[in-house]
Amino acid sequence: MMDIQAEKIELAKLLLSTDNPRIVQAVKLIFKKNQKGDFWDDLTPEEKAEIEQGITELEQGKKTDYETFMAKHR
Repeated sequence: MMDIQAEKIELAKLLLSTDNPRIVQAVKLIFKKNQKGDFWDDLTPEEKAEIEQGITELEQGKKTDYETFMAKHR
């Protein structure tokens, strides 16, 4: 089995030699998923706005129980 430094060098060589953007994006995604961070930073502005709207509505007492909500979407 290779040591970690040798494996990192081999991966760097493979990454540098590829012209496939899908491979580069996949490697980037792996690193991004392994970073510890707040999921909030990964949300789109639209997703953030929807969550904030939902929180506001809950604070105003506007809520629906799960069964009622699901009945509308079945």
